Amino acid sequence: MQTMTRTPAPPFGRVAAAMITPFTADGALDTDGAQRLATRLVDDGGCDALVLSGTTGESPTTSDAEKETLLRAVVEAVGDRARITAGVGTSDTRHTVALARGAERAGAHGLLVVTPYYSRPTQEAVSHHLRTVADATGLPVMLYDIPGRTGTALTARTLLRLAAHPRIAGVKDCGYDLLKSAKVLAATDLAYYAGCDEQILPLRALGGAGCVSTVANAAPRAVRAVLDAYDAGDTATAARRQLALVPLIEAVTGGEAPGTVTAKALLDHLGLPAGPVRGPLLAADAELTSRLADALRTTLDRTADADTAVPAGVPG
Repeated sequence: MQTMTRTPAPPFGRVAAAMITPFTADGALDTDGAQRLATRLVDDGGCDALVLSGTTGESPTTSDAEKETLLRAVVEAVGDRARITAGVGTSDTRHTVALARGAERAGAHGLLVVTPYYSRPTQEAVSHHLRTVADATGLPVMLYDIPGRTGTALTARTLLRLAAHPRIAGVKDCGYDLLKSAKVLAATDLAYYAGCDEQILPLRALGGAGCVSTVANAAPRAVRAVLDAYDAGDTATAARRQLALVPLIEAVTGGEAPGTVTAKALLDHLGLPAGPVRGPLLAADAELTSRLADALRTTLDRTADADTAVPAGVPG
């Protein structure tokens, strides 16, 4: 008897790029570039969703006005054919509520809300913050669990409680705790999205809804190919395609430089809108950019061969 994989409803799309925020050469917001990049990711890259003003989108160094301008530009460009989720998380509840309401007015389809950072609130305080933001608009909320950056993890108990809120609909999972993710998936209807590219297939196999991918900025089709194969029932090909992504995932998010820096370096290399990063980040140097370009070529070559080549240890 065939076993059916649990498939949560995808309120934030299925293949979402954690889109960089393009800047002009002098560091200003590049709305034209943002529209061109969004169109490329959706129409050419196969992404059915974009997440704006997240970590990769340099949310710590863009103003509230820039966030709204970026959101309006991208909604205008692709909002009729992709789910647009706006990052609104800050360490200040009142500020986050204001950003959430602004994003709703600007046409966002959903909100990404990171746990408050630096102040290290208790789980009760985190829950109150997230529920307050979810109460502020009519939009579905994706919780952003990334303790490596915020210093505060969402516990399984907290996630189970928050899942009862009618507008808390999903989780961007960068917690590196598959046991916790599995416990919450088994007990709730929260739509889980892999926020770490190396976990796209593992989390989907547990019942996740999709991914919010940094690597998709440069290789959206290769990212989508993993989920396409799995959802078609071809788990062996899905595994080969996930493994083909490893060189690029390691180069982009492996820690040598933040994903914002590496993704922008690759997009600049490809002649796509990106521009400089804002301080305190520093642009990739020529050596790192060369290694990133090599990793991209390797991944694309391996992805092209993934349907026929069978890596050791993976059943054909």
